Amino acid sequence: MRINSRPLRVLTFDCESRPLGWLGSDHVHQEITVIAWHWAGTDPVEVRTLRKDDRSRLTMLRAFRREYDKADMVCGHYIRNYDLPLVNAMLVELGEPGLSPKLSSDTKNDLPRMKGVSKSQENLAAMFGLVEPKVHMNVPSWREANRLTAAGVEKGVERAAYDVAQNVALRTELIRRRLLGPPRVWRP
Repeated sequence: MRINSRPLRVLTFDCESRPLGWLGSDHVHQEITVIAWHWAGTDPVEVRTLRKDDRSRLTMLRAFRREYDKADMVCGHYIRNYDLPLVNAMLVELGEPGLSPKLSSDTKNDLPRMKGVSKSQENLAAMFGLVEPKVHMNVPSWREANRLTAAGVEKGVERAAYDVAQNVALRTELIRRRLLGPPRVWRP
């Protein structure tokens, strides 16, 4: 018996968001402003953004969903607790079907238990000597990004794209060091 196999289609992604409303205390409802993604084995990072027109939200989410649906596995930092539920909620809110279950590799949630070490992507990348930078945004930068000004959107695009590139390098290093647990299926 011959079994045909192919490499997994692996999609690494990251979302940036803005506050949309408050439920109470510090609980903030959010809206995605930027989604960036990268297919393993390719160079470019693709990016879609929210704009000030009514159609851009759905256009951005549908573009990401087309790629998500092609993937065998999705990767990112804290995606099972943040990015995937946020994308799913926005799709459902817009009357679209939610995301399907998907094999996922999470560079925060799939690490071993550690005390005294920050599991932020930026910290882990620095701890392992990775050269991929983190794009920092201060309060004025976030305000511009959240107001969807041209300069703010560009800064959000830069941040998400570099986060994806850094995550690709981080995941590779975690695998090399045997620190990343096995992928798990994320279920909406």
